Amino acid sequence: MLKILHVVRRYGPVGGMERYVWEVTHELAALGHRVEIVCERCYAACPPNITVHELGEIAPRPRWLSLLRFGWRVARWLRENPRTDFLIHSHERLDVHQVTTFHGPPFATVRDRPWWRKLSLRVAMQFYLERRELLAAQYIVPNSQFIKRQLAHYYPEFASKLTAPIVPGVAAMRPRDWCRAPADGGIIGFVGKEWQRKGLPLAMDIVGRLRHKRPNLELWVIGPHQHEIQHLFSSWQGGYRLLGWRSDADHLQQIDMLLHPARAEPYGMVIGEAMAARVPVVVSDVCGAAAQITPDAGAIVPLDAPCNQWVDEVEKQLCRSDAPPQFVRGWDDVAHEYETIYHKISGHNLK
Repeated sequence: MLKILHVVRRYGPVGGMERYVWEVTHELAALGHRVEIVCERCYAACPPNITVHELGEIAPRPRWLSLLRFGWRVARWLRENPRTDFLIHSHERLDVHQVTTFHGPPFATVRDRPWWRKLSLRVAMQFYLERRELLAAQYIVPNSQFIKRQLAHYYPEFASKLTAPIVPGVAAMRPRDWCRAPADGGIIGFVGKEWQRKGLPLAMDIVGRLRHKRPNLELWVIGPHQHEIQHLFSSWQGGYRLLGWRSDADHLQQIDMLLHPARAEPYGMVIGEAMAARVPVVVSDVCGAAAQITPDAGAIVPLDAPCNQWVDEVEKQLCRSDAPPQFVRGWDDVAHEYETIYHKISGHNLK
């Protein structure tokens, strides 16, 4: 049995990274390991085999100061509550861990911006916190091949610490009852609360062009509140539904394909969920989940491709005559991959 302390600011299924931590820790506990959590706040009820230590919420802005203060609180808590026989796995900007998981692109991408964008206390502190996190870790786990490439590029001095990516799991999904989209219509799904980063304007352009050929085609938008994006559709005469935030995945039983033309997407768990439900996908090449998309599951389109290329690929998926294969990756698989990393750390052995 391993003793593992996970550190995350928000513990619960309240976001992509948070869902990852929530699911992995539950699976590790189910495997018989002793799992404890240090967080600002826990957002859901936990089973008795997971112990949660809440440190209290910290003002979220400025972000760098919030991260720094959280790190101080964790360090103080560890001094007051020693866990010398625990392996510490962080998902935050700490310096007390053996393992850290990167769930998003490194802040160091700011190096590619003009010099005047880098002259601020905020940038300096974010650089400091990120480098400190990488320096402290024995193993750095990227959550996608895309993130691994970025980390190796911006921090070559830490490349030897990088592990193979451990991509998110997917909850078991009921496969969509397959039927071909009507020749004059169909339903295209777009999912993402951060609708600008995830490419809603481009998705609208693509669907708008397709509606000339498929007048009954609809775009369903899941994630953003209706009032946030209603103005974008002011010139549309029907052909869309704004469904807001949904905690269920019922829409995957109704849409004919998922369109995810994100401008930046470390992974994209909605892509895995769609593939698990056997829904075809068309995504940009900057999505981390693109590495899991096989040719018979959908299409990957360069982000800078002309819109007509996107239109062609979406049309191909709407015209397909058979369902894509089901994507299967359980969260227990993710937990087992972490066990392998934990086992490598001196002084900890699986029994």
